[in-house]
Amino acid sequence: MKELMPEEIELDEAVLRHVRRPNYKPVKPRVIAKKLGLSKDQTSQLKMSIKRLVRAGQLVYGVSHLVKPVTSAKPAGNQIVGIFRRNDKGFGFVRPTSPSVASAAGGPSKPSSAEIAEAKDVYIPAKRAGDAATGDMVRVELVGPSRRQPDRGPKGHIVEILQRQTYQFVGTYFELRGAGYVRVDGPMFAEPILVGDPGAKNVRPDDKVVIEMVRFPSEFREGEGVVTEVLGPLGEPGVDTLSIIREFELPDEFPQNVLDQAHQAAAAFDEKAVPPDRTDLTDRTIITIDPADARDFDDAISLERSANGHWLLGVHIADVAHFVPVDTALDREARNRGTSVYLPDRVIPMLPETISNSVASLQPDRVRLVKTALIEFTAEGQRVATDFCSAAIRSTKRLNYDQVDQFLADPEAPLEEFGPDVHQLLGRMHELAMILRRRRFEKGALELIMPEVKIHLDGEGKVSGADAVEYTESHQIIEEFMLAANEAVAERLADQEIFFLRRIHASASPRRLKELTEFVNQLGFKTESLESRFELQRVLNAVAGCPEQHAVHFAVLRSMQRAVYGPQEEGHYALASKCYCHFTSPIRRYPDLTVHRLLGELLEGRKPRNDFAELAVLGEHCSDRERRAEAAERELVKVKLLGYLKERIGEEMDTVITGVERFGLFVQGIKLPAEGLIHIDSLTDDHYDFDRAAHMLSGRKAGNTFRLGDRVRVAVARVDLEDRKLDFRLVARSARRLSEKRRSRPKSTVKLPRRPKKR
Repeated sequence: MKELMPEEIELDEAVLRHVRRPNYKPVKPRVIAKKLGLSKDQTSQLKMSIKRLVRAGQLVYGVSHLVKPVTSAKPAGNQIVGIFRRNDKGFGFVRPTSPSVASAAGGPSKPSSAEIAEAKDVYIPAKRAGDAATGDMVRVELVGPSRRQPDRGPKGHIVEILQRQTYQFVGTYFELRGAGYVRVDGPMFAEPILVGDPGAKNVRPDDKVVIEMVRFPSEFREGEGVVTEVLGPLGEPGVDTLSIIREFELPDEFPQNVLDQAHQAAAAFDEKAVPPDRTDLTDRTIITIDPADARDFDDAISLERSANGHWLLGVHIADVAHFVPVDTALDREARNRGTSVYLPDRVIPMLPETISNSVASLQPDRVRLVKTALIEFTAEGQRVATDFCSAAIRSTKRLNYDQVDQFLADPEAPLEEFGPDVHQLLGRMHELAMILRRRRFEKGALELIMPEVKIHLDGEGKVSGADAVEYTESHQIIEEFMLAANEAVAERLADQEIFFLRRIHASASPRRLKELTEFVNQLGFKTESLESRFELQRVLNAVAGCPEQHAVHFAVLRSMQRAVYGPQEEGHYALASKCYCHFTSPIRRYPDLTVHRLLGELLEGRKPRNDFAELAVLGEHCSDRERRAEAAERELVKVKLLGYLKERIGEEMDTVITGVERFGLFVQGIKLPAEGLIHIDSLTDDHYDFDRAAHMLSGRKAGNTFRLGDRVRVAVARVDLEDRKLDFRLVARSARRLSEKRRSRPKSTVKLPRRPKKR
């Protein structure tokens, strides 16, 4: 009997029907695609569906990535599914993605994000971890708490690997006793991986290579792989970046058919004329404000003041959907990438530059197509009306953040440079943005001030210096207008009862908020509970400018959950928004592009496709791609900084404590964003006890403590490029002064958080 196609039933149901057939034998996804009659272009959607079903516990991956159905037997109630993280000593932990296998595999409902956040990590002894690698999704049988170390929480044994995170790894090739080995980068594997005959693919010792794992290592056997690509000699310019690209399986060059479609879309666009089906806004004063080194410009602003004192804000976003038709090769490539990736020395764009840096980029003095949100506010900043249109604009001027900050410092100075229209527009923008910002914080929005540093590279891609990234009022102006547009679009789609990809930020779990409350109280900021966002906001206001500010902000960040994409009707906790989405960056984020398409269909009077399950899969995919991009950027920055510090053993720097563990202190440089460990064995002046709830190491001597957020001066002690580890030794600590201001309970009125101090 011919299987039903995804157009007739949900794709995941089609997959389940197929694998549950009595005569089904485990095969790879591409074979299932062929059996279901799917085209090559639809195979990526099938893989996403299979991944979702694996996460739900309805399918599993077998050897060689073969797709298998779960056993029909009812899962044991003492099992959980989660992501494994292996320590370099062999043991590891599993972070649950569901409280139990039963609830994830056919239970009445999917576990909530709060339930998952409440679940504690499960300790896995080395001999019970099998050949699971960091990042793998595994099934764990719980066996009770660890008797030797009960504070580690529940203990378990891995009984099945449901999904490998990857089979591809990057490392350094060497030879030993006539055989070839690869030491995989980072602490993923403690021992090198055998890769067979030396000289394969003309590889030489100390070359960086890519391998595919054939047999994963375990406590009882060594791993085995095969070299699939030689990246170049260790230390050669560009090899470190290429290694990270391969390690995280980032896309590199665009396929030729995708480039061809992008060129065709660009060639068909006439930038000298306004299309008849577009609202002509080319006569309005519209500007862009971006970083000085920005290459694409996807948002522009106009703002007028009416006779009754109301504001009419125009947020004009590049109409990327016009150039990227649905389900074309160009669209499928963008969906697979999910986001642009911003590495220190290059950008891996979501879309070809023919579109992202040319016809879709809102360059000055050129006609560009946009989706426009026109939002009317009262003089006090209350939104009273919203309209949307497909429009054409001509940006009047391109400004960068530094120019706008100079204007705010001395509004009359750039009058001649900007011209009267732009000059007056900037003044209006600043006034409205500060009104909107004040209202947002009065609603309970939270703002965390975290130190951020940008590294600079020389011509060979090596670190040459670093600067603090300042979050100034020019950034706040654009942020407020983007937030207003995102919220307005989300509410319009929700009012039409349309499923769309929301930007969801769930509140912290009660357990984490309780721990955060205890920590804040120990610092001297008295509070009964931080489950109220206004109480949490009050504490953040109270610590502004105090020595404890870093400690509290780091602790709040660690207690929060990650923001994700999905169609669930959940709000954004940190923004105090009940309905929120991403609309303003379709050049670099695929979720924004999907929102543009939905809005476009509404404007054209068409009914959008309303498929919750499809959006759930897409949201998970886009969230994964976002996490991958962020992790790759962090890892490459780490690699480059390690290379820089390798030649500077003994150099001192000021740092802030970003993590406290039983074995030591994690710190990050303030001027140079290097992250490393001060091992507790190097703290020889005292005996230190670990207080997990207080995020603190406390010595026996009075006042001899180290706490999350404290500033300490350190020296570079050891750099391990292969394991990507950096060790510091303590040089001096910063004194903590308990001000009388923070000992008293601040007033309960909500205050606008202070502008971040320049660092």
